[in-house]
Amino acid sequence: MKLSLGPILYFWNRDAVFEFYQRAADSPVDIVYLGEVVCSKRRALRPEDWIQIAEQLEAAGKEAVLSTMTLIEAESELGVMRRISDNNRFMVEANDMGAVNMLAGRARFVAGPNINTYNAGTLAMLAAAGARRWVMPVELDRNTLKALQAARPAGMETEVFAFGRLPLAFSARCFTARAHNLPKDECGFRCGDYADGMLLSTQEDQAFLVLNGIQTQSAETYNLITVLPEMKALAVDVARISPQSQGTFEVIDIFRAAADGTLDLALARTHLEPYVPNGPCNGHWHGRAGMVWVE
Repeated sequence: MKLSLGPILYFWNRDAVFEFYQRAADSPVDIVYLGEVVCSKRRALRPEDWIQIAEQLEAAGKEAVLSTMTLIEAESELGVMRRISDNNRFMVEANDMGAVNMLAGRARFVAGPNINTYNAGTLAMLAAAGARRWVMPVELDRNTLKALQAARPAGMETEVFAFGRLPLAFSARCFTARAHNLPKDECGFRCGDYADGMLLSTQEDQAFLVLNGIQTQSAETYNLITVLPEMKALAVDVARISPQSQGTFEVIDIFRAAADGTLDLALARTHLEPYVPNGPCNGHWHGRAGMVWVE
């Protein structure tokens, strides 16, 4: 099973991003997704910078994929999506149907986790448009995956989000700015103050959600390391690890060892505990509430 490193979902400074991908080049991941997928105001890196990083990763033997925005709200954002789609070198991860339509019939692409690929008909449509790989939406369970795998078009790879805070929703409003009583257009890039998002707790002081600009995430960390054998049995090709500010490469090493069978799964889960600050969850995989952990 291959491992992938998803796009950075948070707003990190330029130096931190370059340093992160220098480490990624030396890590045992096979596929690396690059680019801003949450907020177009985050311009620490230009499109040319992402291309440069992609070239460096490719030279290190990785498959580099350029990811598009999930929520397109302005003509300028459409222009960036067009530039990414027209790069003519690297695979593109389409994160909305506008990107799918832009890529259809022109280039092979990845249908990202934010595309509502819920049934065999959608999977067939994406394959006909040129999708080489699809990423299962995080809210789907293993039984739905089994049915989709049975209907999967020939030549289509399957990727599953296996570790990280779950991306739950996107909004035209910026929740981080709102929390600081700032308008979205004058946010001051306050999301940059939260390297792993802004934790939202209940009145009982229980971790509930994470605010990441216009994106809402789970407070718990989705962790499918104990079901890697099930994923293999379902012919999943790629397990995705979502970047976080601390411990990403330790997580990658643990997943690699577990996937290769050199690390016991229960022990692997224990090794991951330092990297799940608000506890793990895996409910969606089991058809349960997403925030719960099922043994």
